[in-house]
Amino acid sequence: DLILLYNRFAREALELMKRKNHDYDEAWRSMRVSSYTDFILTKIQRIKEIEDLAQRGEGVTVSEGIDANYMDIINYAVFGAIKLKEVKNEE
Repeated sequence: DLILLYNRFAREALELMKRKNHDYDEAWRSMRVSSYTDFILTKIQRIKEIEDLAQRGEGVTVSEGIDANYMDIINYAVFGAIKLKEVKNEE
């Protein structure tokens, strides 16, 4: 079951990445690895905010939701790994 779930979410993250790359024209390629770290930390903070609102019984009116934030974290981590590998290959 775990493998099936992993593959499902990996596919969803990939499809999201493809859609965003189309919209943003692969802007991630010109970014520094530290920028991905900043984006991941921002997404984590946003997840905490959404959870805090939910715990207080307040919903969010404008949000992609927690699941979308996790998908973004996956993609930022992959972008970082790609950039690190490219840097390593250039050395």
